[in-house]
Amino acid sequence: MTRPVVVGYTATDAGADALAVAARLARATDAPLEIVIVLPDESRSVITPPAAGYARLVRDQAEQWLAQARGLVGDAMTVSGSVRYAESFAEGLVIAAGQLDAGFLVVGAANGGLRGRHFLGSVASELLHSADVPVVLAPEGSRDIDPAAGLTRVTAAVGTRPGADVLLEEAVALAVAASVPLRLLSVETIDLPAGLDTGAIRIAGARHAQQVLDAARAELPAGLPSEAVIARGEGIEDAVADLAWDPAEIALVGSSRLAQPRRLFLGSTAAKMLRVLPVPLIVVPRTRPEEGERA
Repeated sequence: MTRPVVVGYTATDAGADALAVAARLARATDAPLEIVIVLPDESRSVITPPAAGYARLVRDQAEQWLAQARGLVGDAMTVSGSVRYAESFAEGLVIAAGQLDAGFLVVGAANGGLRGRHFLGSVASELLHSADVPVVLAPEGSRDIDPAAGLTRVTAAVGTRPGADVLLEEAVALAVAASVPLRLLSVETIDLPAGLDTGAIRIAGARHAQQVLDAARAELPAGLPSEAVIARGEGIEDAVADLAWDPAEIALVGSSRLAQPRRLFLGSTAAKMLRVLPVPLIVVPRTRPEEGERA
């Protein structure tokens, strides 16, 4: 059975964005959808626990939100939901992902982000330093895309750093499961002081980018529709912004080389991509957990 897509839901626009992306991902890969609401475990952090009546009221409200979320998704897939308690929203999601053996963990952008763009809040930032499963970041406005759109393409930003093999395997598996084409992306940028002759450097950079793409494409399974593109620009943002993006596609990047094994860490390249990326982004751990290591 395909591992479930777990989404951290709140009754906000960001929660609706996350739910919409999670539903499209689950539908496209024929995976079950697990909707998780995390409430603060106040009994651990205060001297006097809240009154039982208040706790029941909060729980009842959360159950209503959960029912509303199920209604937004509809009946086109297997959907489950739960209300959990933890010291933080991110902690509760990480525990839920481990217990449910999640394939993906989806969260929305923080309030205040530009439409169609990512804005990392405290929850997403904490997940990107603690999760051991791929984290999917849903940009603001994702809720407006037709849920029936599913996924139209998978784009993987490939490189040669540790973890590149895991990223490529995840991208291939997702493209195959969703029956969509795979686009391999290599970014060629020149971030050097103004006035410096960069001609030779640009040629070397272009050659390296092409070598990266050729090596990655050689590892693809036969029959998988694919293309390889080089994004060029003065910086990461310019290069990524100039690419054509389908609203219903999804992008993948690997964790920074600074990430601990089987953990995430958003590197500088991925962080720059997020500023201009108009589609959901999956951040993939650079190594996989060993058998029995997950919570």
